[in-house]
Amino acid sequence: MDQNTITDFIVLFLGIVWEALPFIIVGAIIAGVLEELLPQEALAKLLPKHFVPAVMIGGALGLIFPMCECGIVVVMRRLLRKGLPLSCCVAYMLAGPIVNVIVLGSTAVAFFPHQLDDESSLGPPMLILRAGLGYLVACVTGFVVHALAMRSKPTDLLTAKAMPPKPTKTLELAQDTGVVPPKRTVGQRLNNITATALNDFIDITVFLIIGSVIAAFVKSDVGLVMKVEAMSKEQPLLAIPLMMGLAFVLCLCSEADAFLAASFTKMSVSAKVAFLVFGPMLDIKLLLMYTRVFRPKLIAVIVSCVAVQVLVYTSVLHQFYNPAALGSGSKAEAVTAGPPPTTPPGTPATPPAPSNGK
Repeated sequence: MDQNTITDFIVLFLGIVWEALPFIIVGAIIAGVLEELLPQEALAKLLPKHFVPAVMIGGALGLIFPMCECGIVVVMRRLLRKGLPLSCCVAYMLAGPIVNVIVLGSTAVAFFPHQLDDESSLGPPMLILRAGLGYLVACVTGFVVHALAMRSKPTDLLTAKAMPPKPTKTLELAQDTGVVPPKRTVGQRLNNITATALNDFIDITVFLIIGSVIAAFVKSDVGLVMKVEAMSKEQPLLAIPLMMGLAFVLCLCSEADAFLAASFTKMSVSAKVAFLVFGPMLDIKLLLMYTRVFRPKLIAVIVSCVAVQVLVYTSVLHQFYNPAALGSGSKAEAVTAGPPPTTPPGTPATPPAPSNGK
């Protein structure tokens, strides 16, 4: 391994870590606040009793708690411990990094310069497609997880650190006697918030670093992106799984991945949507971080549900909505292509093709 390769690896590794680290810190702080200040099962009481609307609300929680995919794992684990149903937590975890104002805004900005045949911007359609398909995949996966949870024990699906805590003797005594335990001081509460946040930060960051090392090795192949775009030109439907695989290994933040997807000016909209929906739900570092919350059985269900749905939905999308096939382009493409070639001076004009035998 030469010096340039080592340098590229270090730069890529640090880029992935520093991109995700601020969101993990914010997520850990929010998790600490939730653990200390949110009463046990308070959220569960606010949700509808039927699982369908409950999961749909869980999928929309990203509008209230806008988090990147890295930080949302920490918050989701604390929500689980506070009694939020597993299906709702999974829907929030999958949809939250997509269905939030920051990510949707960056998506619209990234695709705004790209124009369709009717001079309209590609930004609004991409925003709607990304948010809509992301929300659909998250909710359907939540429904599947609900069915699985009804047939399984919690210990078969969740790790010990994600299980709701058992009532303490102090709480049981207070419930039996009606005696309210003394309130903790502000200093004690801050200490508990800090301890919880630090514990979650260290626990998740270990797997972030491992995932970043693997992703940096893959990304060090500088021609990977170019190869994917070249392969997709001959087989447009092949571009969908290729872009899903690219999203899995690149480990991009959901707040910035739209700008890379927009740079694939020759690729179909369906492949770009697959990249933008699949990446925030599943990549190398997320797969490792999931192991701190879910058991292998549940991880397998989530991965298969997400992968199959994204592949099917975007393949159907390719058949019914494909602006590239309609001659769509972008201002960026026009600039890259440059002016049309001109005929050199002195070259005779090409005579018109004969018609009707004349």
